[in-house]
Amino acid sequence: MPLQLEEKLTILADAAKYDASCASSGSKMKRAGARIGSTEGMGICHSFTPDGRCVSLLKILLTNYCIYDCQFCVNRVSSDTQRARFTPQEVVKLTLDFYRRNYIEGLFLSSGIIGDSDSTMQELITVAKTLRTEHGFGGYIHLKTIPGCSEALIDEAGLWADRLSVNIELPTQADLKQLAPEKDRPTIESAMASVKQRVDDSKEERRRGFRAPKYAPAGQSTQMVVGATETPDREILKTTDSLYGQHRLRRVYYSAYSPHQHADARLPGKSPELLREHRLYQADWLLRFYGFDVDEIVDDEQPNLSLEIDPKTAWALRHRDRFPVDVNKAPREMLLRVPGFGTKSVDRMISSRRFRSLRLADLKRLRIPMKKAAPFITTADSNPHVRGLDGLNLEAKLKPRDRQLELFAAGGSALTGQV
Repeated sequence: MPLQLEEKLTILADAAKYDASCASSGSKMKRAGARIGSTEGMGICHSFTPDGRCVSLLKILLTNYCIYDCQFCVNRVSSDTQRARFTPQEVVKLTLDFYRRNYIEGLFLSSGIIGDSDSTMQELITVAKTLRTEHGFGGYIHLKTIPGCSEALIDEAGLWADRLSVNIELPTQADLKQLAPEKDRPTIESAMASVKQRVDDSKEERRRGFRAPKYAPAGQSTQMVVGATETPDREILKTTDSLYGQHRLRRVYYSAYSPHQHADARLPGKSPELLREHRLYQADWLLRFYGFDVDEIVDDEQPNLSLEIDPKTAWALRHRDRFPVDVNKAPREMLLRVPGFGTKSVDRMISSRRFRSLRLADLKRLRIPMKKAAPFITTADSNPHVRGLDGLNLEAKLKPRDRQLELFAAGGSALTGQV
């Protein structure tokens, strides 16, 4: 008996929960000719934009059937999970119905691979194109790019989607060979390179005065599963740094491996600590916005991030000779290395100190977490550590008492940019 639409939605929304790369950050434009939908409104929250707005997305798979047998994936061909498949028209209907009820502001659509890469990618494109051209939908659309699909389909996908992404899947080629031998890094990165080139071409044509359509205006992102192999954090971050540098990704998302029934014996029996995923995001932030190199965060002697203390504080404790920092004199690049100082806070300090000397009360007004920052700074009215930092037992004092509480606090630091 064929599944009803509601039953398909239950199955395919649940199947999509393993895909983490669904933030709508970067898309602020309103599409020309749009009659319904916008990327700029407020709604039921599922993700955050850089300015802190909550954005809700209908996050589903087109299908959880898949021809591949990636061992870490619950939707692999050898899994006995319940299967379902939407038609493109059903996804269009669901998106419009949810939008009109003010449940969502956009669509995140991924898929298992059915038939071949081209036919699957064509169905994803059909959903986005139908929403844009037939219904005037101006809301956010994120499409997954299927590795191995044709260049022509990649060309078309970016015309209808705000963001494209192709999953790197696992941190290294060796990991792919071990757990997903049907996929390979060069093919995946080739798709990323194609998206980057088309984004660049579109921007260049508009810069030269041509009326070129915007191509994937919110850029591209990717996701990798962590904890399914023994690959250390250093190799994960080296892959991340390479992807940002070569393909100018907007985001790399980290998804902690989740055990599933009938898992292969090569897979671990439990998930990694959730705090490891959080530490990777913190380190990722340091790479993108704080001027850190991978080797400053992790090295051969310490290839994994500490679960006890955040990576910026760990770096500061290893470099006590560079502290305390005078907030009234230090250059921006050094202020960014002070634990608890975020990019926006640092810029405000630099702007303010042109007119007055900064005091502790000024930093508190900037909502600086003083317990974390105070041991590493001096102000116009405070120089408590003139004797140096070595005797202060900072590592013990700065470790969080409760890891779970630290994860709850992470949401605030992500929005303020304080690391």
